[in-house]
Amino acid sequence: MKQLVTLIASVSFVAAAGFARAGDDIGPDKAVELLQAGAIKPFEQLNAAALATHPDGTIGETELENEYGKYVYKVELRDAEGRKWDVDLDAATGAVLSDRRDD
Repeated sequence: MKQLVTLIASVSFVAAAGFARAGDDIGPDKAVELLQAGAIKPFEQLNAAALATHPDGTIGETELENEYGKYVYKVELRDAEGRKWDVDLDAATGAVLSDRRDD
């Protein structure tokens, strides 16, 4: 149940429809379905994978998108020096797809 509450809280920020270009934002209800079906990892695990790329970082905004048939978890981080990073993860496996500095 705790994972469900965390999941809903993590996904509740989803941007308005029409903003996504290459991907479609996943809403909280769909994210819960995907988690329960085992199609995506829990957000706690995905956040931990993102933080592993910048261990001194703190997580800002996150979102779940469907990009070209793959669920991608997008995380904005800020490191100890204040630099912003965008980390994209495969939401099904937790693998880092990209890790780029956001200037």
